[in-house]
Order: sequence, then structure tokens, then C-alpha cells
Amino acid sequence: MAHHVDAKRMLDERGYEGQTIHNQNPAHLLEKAVRDRITDSYYWKEQCFAINEATLCDRAVEMSYLGGTYGQQKPTAFLCLTLKLLQLLPDRDVVLLYLHQADFKYLSALAAFYVRLTFEAVDVYRTLEPLLGDYRKVRRRTREGGFVLTYLDQFVDDLLTKERVCGTSLRKLPRRALLEDLGQLEERVSPLGEEIEEIDAESDGGNRSDTRSSSEVEEVGAATNGNGVDRDQSD
Repeated sequence: MAHHVDAKRMLDERGYEGQTIHNQNPAHLLEKAVRDRITDSYYWKEQCFAINEATLCDRAVEMSYLGGTYGQQKPTAFLCLTLKLLQLLPDRDVVLLYLHQADFKYLSALAAFYVRLTFEAVDVYRTLEPLLGDYRKVRRRTREGGFVLTYLDQFVDDLLTKERVCGTSLRKLPRRALLEDLGQLEERVSPLGEEIEEIDAESDGGNRSDTRSSSEVEEVGAATNGNGVDRDQSD
């Protein structure tokens, strides 16, 4: 119960004097209604008690899906651990370690969500765009309580392009093109670029082959017609 009271005190609008993110109490990056549901949940009270950056990993690797709230607005473990991260405020190196480890995909997804919530816009693009090539399958819990299959790259794409993900309103990101124009980001090279170039090259080669075949057919036809005329004259 004491832990529950301490969590409520930290989430209070009044008197917060700790580290801020985007000029506010980090916990307030989640909406108040969502925070209240999290701190009232069984998972928060039982599984998020007195955990640190290391033991949070143990909770994260036990997750089998991601999502926001479902059913009667029940928060997922994914959302509860997001709030715990916002309380712990791990060092950037720790967050990047969570993000880039290859063994636990839901830990990577959790870190990506935290990055989107807390990093500045340029760092969000630079940190998350490499994951657009991560095709690991993940399950997402829907608001109705069911599950849908998606991929980590799709989840990251949602984080970069949508303003609401996992039942959470996200800070609006400037368009990437704008940051490129300002010189803050380099133009992004698609990981599919080489494959697209190969397909284009094969297509061009096929067109040249078709053109050459057509020309050969016309030449053969002309030669045949010429021979026919000669035979008629000889007769």
C-alpha cells in the first residue's frame, strides 16, 4: 500500500521537483486517466513494486504482447512498464541497450515506445529508423481484448507517423522532410534501395530484350518476303 501511495504522490500535479522531460513531470507523458488505471491495476501493485532497471528487464522478457488498454480500460503490462520506465528514467545508454538487444522483441518494443515519448524529434528519427528493418513478429492486444499479429517495423512506423499509439497521445513530430531542409537530418536511404535498383535493372534488361526480339522478327520477316519474290521471278 505504501508503494501505491508513493506512486500516487509522484504522479500528483503539485510539488514535483525531480527531473523533467519536455518541461514536465515524465510520468505526465501518459494521460492522467491512463496513469490512474495503471496505478490501480493488479500488475502495477504486484509486479512493478521496487523494481530497478535490471529487474524491469525480467518483467519485460515475460511479456507476450504489446498494447495500451483493453476490455474495461485495463492497462497492459506493456503500458505499466512504460510508466515504470518514466519513473526510473534510465540513462540513454541503458535505453539503447534495451532497444538493440536481439533476444527479446517486446523489450525492444518497450524501449522504442519510451524513446518516442522522451527523446527529442531528431533523436527519435535517428534512433528508431534503423528498426524499420526489424521484421520480428509481435502480437498487439486490441481495445476489445483480442490479438492481432504485426511486426516490429510496423510498430516503429506507427510511432514515427501516428499521434496516438497504445492508447497514448504522442507529441507531434515535425515532418522528416522539414528536418532535412533545416540540415538537422540527412536524407534517409531506404534499406530496400538496392533491391529496388536491381528490380529496375532487370526490368530495363527485359525491355531491351523484348525490343531486340521484335527487331529480329521484323528482319526475318523482311528476308522471307524478299526470298519469296525471287522465287516467283525464277519461275
